Amino acid sequence: MEPLAASKEIEQFEAPEAASPGRIEYQEQGDGPVIVFVPGSFSTGAAWRSVVQALRGRWRVVTTSLLGYGGTDERRDVAAPRMADEIDLLEEVIWRAGRGGPVHVVGHSFGAQVALATAAHACAPLTSLSLIEPPCPAVLRLAGEEARFAEFRTMTDRYAAAWHAGERDAARRVIDFYGGAGTFDGFPARVREFVVRTTASNLLDWVLAYADATSARELAAVRVPTRVLRGALGHPAVRRSNELIARALPHADLVDVADASHFMIATHAAEVAARIEAHAVAAAVGRV
Repeated sequence: MEPLAASKEIEQFEAPEAASPGRIEYQEQGDGPVIVFVPGSFSTGAAWRSVVQALRGRWRVVTTSLLGYGGTDERRDVAAPRMADEIDLLEEVIWRAGRGGPVHVVGHSFGAQVALATAAHACAPLTSLSLIEPPCPAVLRLAGEEARFAEFRTMTDRYAAAWHAGERDAARRVIDFYGGAGTFDGFPARVREFVVRTTASNLLDWVLAYADATSARELAAVRVPTRVLRGALGHPAVRRSNELIARALPHADLVDVADASHFMIATHAAEVAARIEAHAVAAAVGRV
């Protein structure tokens, strides 16, 4: 992940009246089959820059940002946020990007969880799905993996408490949980500042991440060819969650990215791009 402020080149469009009002960040480049890239928390579509460059213009690439980040308005109810709001956002982007036809969707971190929830919702046409380390903590609890679930819960409870107590950089707790001690401090100053500025939106993301208790039965109904990528050096709770997700999806494979952790779209962009592209090509010709 490379959280960045929205570029001036990024387009925004208004959601239709049928959806919740607000601007949606949308950037499109290249020609060919469509891949929609969904960043995670603390990020904008710019986080995919290195992965997109590695694709070398062979695809029509669409990037966006989740609610509360970059050029996408925060329109969630703080008192009662709903995953449905994120799903509505992504469905709007998918329909716009595909001109009504199916697209490949790639998500990272919470963006991957939103992409999976959108696939389970089954209202947007998808050719393939690539999920890069979605958190999905509730999957652990539903599987009886209480110890791994508690690793998520302890971290987020302490993180939220620190933020509400006035700890300005409380988000280092979640960044270091994913990337290891010192990851937050290793980010450039402008990135650390962006993380701090968007902490309130990230706390809403975590409310939704826990509330999104998609069961194994619901996952089994997702027929989209799916690739789940996880870092070989990733947090054990995330790795186990991803293993359970891949096992529950009927058309999924689980791929470990060697020597990588959660932020592999920045540190291992070329390999991530190759894994995404190979999966998308195989899905398009019906080989997965």
